[in-house]
Amino acid sequence: MIEKEQKTSFLPLIFSGFVIALVVMSYFFIPEVKSFMKQAYTVLTSDDTERIRNWVSTFGLWGPIVLIVAMILQLFLMVIPSVIIMVIAVLAYGPWLGSFITIVGIFCSASVGYLVGDYLGDVGVEKLIGEKALHKIASFFKAYGLWTVIVFRASPFLSNDAISFVGGFVEMTYKRFIIATLLGSSPLLILVAVFGQSIDQLKPGLIIASIVSLLGLGIYIYMDKRKTKRLSQK
Repeated sequence: MIEKEQKTSFLPLIFSGFVIALVVMSYFFIPEVKSFMKQAYTVLTSDDTERIRNWVSTFGLWGPIVLIVAMILQLFLMVIPSVIIMVIAVLAYGPWLGSFITIVGIFCSASVGYLVGDYLGDVGVEKLIGEKALHKIASFFKAYGLWTVIVFRASPFLSNDAISFVGGFVEMTYKRFIIATLLGSSPLLILVAVFGQSIDQLKPGLIIASIVSLLGLGIYIYMDKRKTKRLSQK
């Protein structure tokens, strides 16, 4: 795949820095914000499903919007893994509505990441995720195309942020990217929907999902290299 022409505007980077600075300053200088953040951290790390459900329900109709916006902001702030937001959605709204909210959040965050990557090009994306991660993921895209998106999305411990940014500036159409994103996210979403009501049951499931997805990628790479080697020997 041929990379798109580099673009040097760093407006999204400036925006990200501004948001982070605003959050930090708000924490230290606005008592209400500090109290809210402490409460959120205490509740979300409590492993108490009923407590988490009750806390999210206090947002009322804004609850789903808050979760979707959190998934979008997570692209830039990278404070909370997206899978945690999936679990919160299922805990608060149940497997069906929670899964729907999660799908909308994944679609929105992936679309924003793709558009940012498309706008910035490799120069800007490198500033966001680092040179090493950029070249590694770009090489996977070049070799395996949409399978790269599917595997990264299926694993809860691989960087979905990076895959969205890089997907935006390599030669992959938005339609193919978003379809691969939703396909890859489906197994993880089903896992969260089934076991998300019990965090103790979910933890080993997430580890197994990550191992299976990485193993699947490894097998695919191995078979592809063997096939390429056989063809080159003919």
